[in-house]
Amino acid sequence: MSVKVLFVYPNTYGMNMLPPAIALFSALLKGRGHQVDLFDATYYQTDYGVDSDGTKATRLNVVPFNPDEKGILLRTTDWRDDIREKVQSFSPDLIALSTTEDMWLLGVQLLEEIQDHIKRHKIPVIAGGVFPTFAPEIVIKQDLIDMVCVGEGENALLDLCDRIDKGNSWDDVTNLWVKQRDGSVLKNSISNPFDINDTPIIDIDLFEEQRLFRPMAGKWYKMMPIETIRGCPYKCAFCNSPDQLTLYDDATETTFFRKKSIELVYRELKHFKENYGIEYNYFWADTFLSWNNREFDEFCDMYSDIGLPFWMQTRPETLTDYKVKRLAEVGLHRISFGIEHGNENFRKKFLKRDWKNDAIIKALKIPVRHNVSFSLNNITGFPTETRELAMDTVELNRHIDSNNQNLYSFVPFHGTQLRKLCEEMGLVSPETITKALTDKPMLVQKQYPPEQIEGLQKCFVLYVKMPKSRWKDIERAEANTTEGNRIFEELKQEYLEKYAVNSTGTDSNSADLEYGVEAVKPSI
Repeated sequence: MSVKVLFVYPNTYGMNMLPPAIALFSALLKGRGHQVDLFDATYYQTDYGVDSDGTKATRLNVVPFNPDEKGILLRTTDWRDDIREKVQSFSPDLIALSTTEDMWLLGVQLLEEIQDHIKRHKIPVIAGGVFPTFAPEIVIKQDLIDMVCVGEGENALLDLCDRIDKGNSWDDVTNLWVKQRDGSVLKNSISNPFDINDTPIIDIDLFEEQRLFRPMAGKWYKMMPIETIRGCPYKCAFCNSPDQLTLYDDATETTFFRKKSIELVYRELKHFKENYGIEYNYFWADTFLSWNNREFDEFCDMYSDIGLPFWMQTRPETLTDYKVKRLAEVGLHRISFGIEHGNENFRKKFLKRDWKNDAIIKALKIPVRHNVSFSLNNITGFPTETRELAMDTVELNRHIDSNNQNLYSFVPFHGTQLRKLCEEMGLVSPETITKALTDKPMLVQKQYPPEQIEGLQKCFVLYVKMPKSRWKDIERAEANTTEGNRIFEELKQEYLEKYAVNSTGTDSNSADLEYGVEAVKPSI
């Protein structure tokens, strides 16, 4: 006997890195003899959210790219028909919704489309991901959700499927909140984290091949997301990784922050290069250089045999000339750095990032010396922030010779310190669901209203790269009016002709990592 598990993945066009967590769960379940299928909403027209990559191209954050080049197009069929057909033909014994916070409402919409089938056949539905982990009380209230996975999903999902297969109760499965018939909820304890060195090669056959293609620096690659480190040792207030650490440190005997063995990473890299023709590796660790010197050298020695370009994300303070030089020699193509804010005092007080601007500027001369392209991720619209403070972020970016720079509006994700502050200040309610990073600003603050945030986001690259003699015109271009947009288009053309020579593009998903790898963490 085996259990048939249907994963439902709410997602929008333009966020096209496949979720390795689902691929990992599929491999684990198939290893136990269970059957797995997937409904992936990425390439459907769902009238939900925004085109993340497209928005970044408009704001000059990335080199323009053509999705037609690889035939990556929206489906012509209706998602409603297709999800109903999927659930009817596969006849799942369990439906697993894997969702980020900004995709939660779309996930509910997908489930509602198949609710008649769910109720008629009494199919249990479990929800997991970073959002269900940190807002389980919201998720469990949804009528179609029977269980919420709090924390990692590997052990919970395997145990749950074994219980379903044997016809046993799953009321006491660890990491699960389980809804009872009377509406009460059993809240089970957190189990020790899964041993990431026991992970199998992830099952990417679950996804259509076009999910492997994504743009980087204006060029399409067949790209693979690779795990090296789970968790992060830093305590940034806008990221959910610190609360993930606290969740496990308080409830278990094992720390959440773990490093995968280099030998296992090598086997995965070799497998996907030789069997799937992978052209580019995407290391999605919060801070890639969270290794000691021995581990770092071991990685470089190993990767020299892989010989493919790769992207990583790290913090400026982790850089040395030696590390960047060695990584460049073995394939480092691009780096993304989280700068977040340009005012030292604000950054230290509100973001819990205590590093001086001079030190950041000095460290980010290192990749320039070794001809490694890099992008800078910045955020604006924080609670208590002002337009004047936000211009400090412009000033800091002007002192760094980056290839690209992004400015995202702050999103108060559940499970972050700043979310708690926003609730205390009355800027959001505990039930408020956040939006995508590239969507409109969420917080409404008198001293820094949303229209000012949007204007600065629109013109951020122009402020950073063009001379200050043009700032008066750039300020006029911030206005979302016919005249403002006309000026913006003129300045945009001037930028592309005179100042974009050194812009070789950035990864379109890099900022998602800044918020704690919401889309790829191994929650269901």
